[in-house]
Amino acid sequence: MTNSATIPPPSLSAETPSAGWRWAPHWVLAFVALWPAPGYAEAVMVLGALAAIVHLLVGRFRGGMRLLSHQAWALTSVLFCAYWLPQLVSSFDALDHGRAFRESLVDLRYLPFLWLAASAVASARGRRLTFGGLAVIVLAWTVDALIQVVTGTSPLFWGIDTLKQAISGRPMCSAEQLALADRLGGVLGPCNLKLGVVLASLSPFALYFAGRRLGSAGWIVAALLVGVVVLFAGSRASWITFALVLASSGWSLLGWKKLLGVFAAGAIALAALAWFSPQVQQRVARTAQAWTADGGDGVDTALSGRTRIWGAALCMAREHPVNGVGARGFRSAFPACDPEPGEPAAWGEGPAFHAHQIVLEVLSETGLFGLLLWLAGAAMAWRAWRFAGAEARDRARPAMLALAVTVFPFNTHLAFYSTFWGGLTLLLAALYAGSLLAGREPVQAR
Repeated sequence: MTNSATIPPPSLSAETPSAGWRWAPHWVLAFVALWPAPGYAEAVMVLGALAAIVHLLVGRFRGGMRLLSHQAWALTSVLFCAYWLPQLVSSFDALDHGRAFRESLVDLRYLPFLWLAASAVASARGRRLTFGGLAVIVLAWTVDALIQVVTGTSPLFWGIDTLKQAISGRPMCSAEQLALADRLGGVLGPCNLKLGVVLASLSPFALYFAGRRLGSAGWIVAALLVGVVVLFAGSRASWITFALVLASSGWSLLGWKKLLGVFAAGAIALAALAWFSPQVQQRVARTAQAWTADGGDGVDTALSGRTRIWGAALCMAREHPVNGVGARGFRSAFPACDPEPGEPAAWGEGPAFHAHQIVLEVLSETGLFGLLLWLAGAAMAWRAWRFAGAEARDRARPAMLALAVTVFPFNTHLAFYSTFWGGLTLLLAALYAGSLLAGREPVQAR
């Protein structure tokens, strides 16, 4: 008889079983579905973080199964620290120390929620629910936006706005915000014009879902529908993001010849929409100024004042090279580093709110310390992908692509240290880590 003392302990490889938590996918999907109502989405995130902590404590005292493999725990925590530690260290030299430290401490709430999100995709059932649910949300928001293109009204936002007025007596958007809307708002509304970039970042879930269920025809239809909305609703940054998604997800499914046909169709659609839509025409014409203008002013106008903002970001990086001006301190530091003080800005009145580019945002707000930690996090994420098996890569591909295009450095970006965009990016990082390092499929923990 074999001596039990000689039996080796369970392996800690990626094949180690992990259970996940059967309710975790529902928390993640509720958080994303409530993005049109940011306050409720934040409440769901906080409650989910508390639920994760309670579940972990109860599981520990019961000696229950792990929610995640050791590798998934480690990678999720490392990616969070690569984001959060620069924020904390930058607080020491921030212009408003008290506010910076408070924000850093409050953002610790993300960590247990990221563990929850990673556990949501730790099993086959969890991945089906989470990735499939995200695909359904993307497609539902896409159809809603297409209805708004035709009728002028988003049914989903109309419902949210009606409910908001019934509860509080106030609409979601003010009259001034409605007047300033220059693109399709969809379910997020005319006072939160982020629909295009959100759909572009989440589109891998919809495209992979359609491609696996309906083959190349499903992928093409989904790409066409989402692409039209991105053109109407998106900034030019979201056009680049979606083009990257199409190139990466379509290459293996369609082959390069059909993929070139897809991009040709996209170019024709862009030309047609530029002819019929004043908003799209304006963005195309502004982009063309970068090639037709003689001097730097034309390039700056084409980039909506980005070169002026980037010059200020480089100034902040020179003045505060170690830990920057503080996360979310760009607005306060901008006047002292404005390369054209007193001149009218292309974006309107007031200082710039953030650097609009991930490398410059991290460098100006968190300094070289922050940039090195972000690069270390990216290296760890890449190393995990490089050493993962083919099956692990396949199940994590939608989350990997969504995260990669969101942080793609050769583009412009929303503020990564803002509540909304920071939360979206961290969520994608957790889904990537949890799905890549999920391990074998066990019985679901309840």
